[in-house]
Amino acid sequence: MALLYAAQLSPTKPEVIAAWLPSADYYSGTTPVLEQVGAYRFDDPDGEVGIEIHLVRDADGSVYQVPLTYRGAPLPAARPVGEMEHSVLGHRYIYDATTDPVYVGQLLATIDGAGREAEQFVHVDGTEPRKVENTVRVRGTGSGSGAVPTVTELRTTAAGTDTVIEAGDTTVVVHHRPVDTEPTRPALLGEWDTRRALLAHIR
Repeated sequence: MALLYAAQLSPTKPEVIAAWLPSADYYSGTTPVLEQVGAYRFDDPDGEVGIEIHLVRDADGSVYQVPLTYRGAPLPAARPVGEMEHSVLGHRYIYDATTDPVYVGQLLATIDGAGREAEQFVHVDGTEPRKVENTVRVRGTGSGSGAVPTVTELRTTAAGTDTVIEAGDTTVVVHHRPVDTEPTRPALLGEWDTRRALLAHIR
């Protein structure tokens, strides 16, 4: 379960993404003009790291998958995306999630364990958390073993519009441009609007 807050953000998430995306290896445009398609989250078992994966559509119709993590303290080994002020949680450090072990561990666990995205609840002071509908649905196609790998060190490589992540003996490919194909290996599939696409797979 992901617990969200009705908070003021400065800068906003769309502003952070638009400012950072031109520096991403997988972005093929020049100046982003983005529309938010939706987002999904994974839950950090330790409750410390926000894991949110955005789907945005650029002016030319291209859809990009932008995985981000939000932390309360710097993570020197990760690739920084920006910083923001959160009116409830305070100063937040934002990272390219493909370089954050917490995201990679939960991505692998979701794929291998045939899991799904986290349910989201919004917390407003004085009221019970209210469940909100997810705008993107994802599911893993793995064996359902539910094993949660321990990810400590990562090596990431840009490969066109993909990021290839080596985590120990496991390699996972994140498709920043979702692929309209059926997986042949354990994978993460996503659905939004009327589209179904491949978001990541284990190689």
